[in-house]
Amino acid sequence: MKGMLKKQINEMTEDELKEVLRRDYLRRLTRYRMTDDLYRKKYGMDFKGFQRENVVEKQDYTFEVESDAQEWELAIDGIKTVEKKLKELSIGN
Repeated sequence: MKGMLKKQINEMTEDELKEVLRRDYLRRLTRYRMTDDLYRKKYGMDFKGFQRENVVEKQDYTFEVESDAQEWELAIDGIKTVEKKLKELSIGN
């Protein structure tokens, strides 16, 4: 399997590889934005407001709110990272 994938990658042009990366980044970005939207609706605020309002502490550090906070923070970081990668990819064209 590895050899077959390596061969396919080696046969792709640089533009084809960039398109594969671009599509993967867009897929990730969509997933991260959906997560952000979910928590914005659930808590009625953006992540900065969530942190500023200290929602985790106010809800007595419940498993649910702590888990939401971690997942939300990962989504926000993911959005920033993927947007940066997409920009780098488009600059390389």
